Amino acid sequence: MERIGFIGLGIMGKPMATHLVKAGYALTVLDRTPEPVNELVTVGAQAGHSPAAVAAESDIVITMLPDSPDVEEVILGRNGVLEGLRAGSLVIDMSTILPSVSRRVAEATRAAGADALDAPVSGGQVGAQNATLSIMVGGSAAAFERARPVFERMGKNIVHIGEAGAGQVAKAANQIVVGVTIAAVSEALLLAAKAGVDPARVREALLGGFAQSRILDLHGNRMLQRNFQPGFKVKLHRKDLGISLQTAREVGLALPATAGVAELMNALIAQGGGELDHSALVTVLEKLADFRMG
Repeated sequence: MERIGFIGLGIMGKPMATHLVKAGYALTVLDRTPEPVNELVTVGAQAGHSPAAVAAESDIVITMLPDSPDVEEVILGRNGVLEGLRAGSLVIDMSTILPSVSRRVAEATRAAGADALDAPVSGGQVGAQNATLSIMVGGSAAAFERARPVFERMGKNIVHIGEAGAGQVAKAANQIVVGVTIAAVSEALLLAAKAGVDPARVREALLGGFAQSRILDLHGNRMLQRNFQPGFKVKLHRKDLGISLQTAREVGLALPATAGVAELMNALIAQGGGELDHSALVTVLEKLADFRMG
């Protein structure tokens, strides 16, 4: 089994890395905070000391980081992954970042005699914990096949989308669908409540028809229960929609529905809700209506 380095042990990265070490991979882990590193060490991982050192000890390096600048710093920066990367290694960035940055990382990695994949995920914290993530992959077919056994320890729906950056484009599309659907569910349930109809019964009815969706099921219930403990934080989804909108600008495309949802998320973040689950978007609409659903 190939030796794996895993950098970034946040709400998603820690359970993903845990699946790998429990599957028997020799795993070296690194994070900016010591607590998740120590937790992984207790189940068999080794603590890393820097991105370059992790790369020097690994055949495959996986990064799971918050945003594009973090990926650039960890992989391309001083004492970064590329400084320790050995020829023939594979870098897999599973963060959600700009496709243009993924392509730049891939070019730099190939210039160093290695290969790269961008492989963002969907499924949230629950998917990471249950190893049921959807993984969208950009890069060469050969690199994808090499990485497939590793991906299969973390996810279920694993799709090779295309060349470098294609995985990130797929993730940008995913986040548009999720964000706009959360807004639609918020508006639908709020309309029901404001019109004097039980929104829980409306949700139940809609789940049996053409409006049925996983978001109506799970996030609709979160809205009704007022459970906004984060499975995926508003501030991260807003970041992702920013990636969608910037990519659209680069290719000359208007995304008016996406832009509207991004502005609602901006408002929620301005109101101090950035750490809440993205289903808390309903609270912004409630404030606009001066009406609370429950």
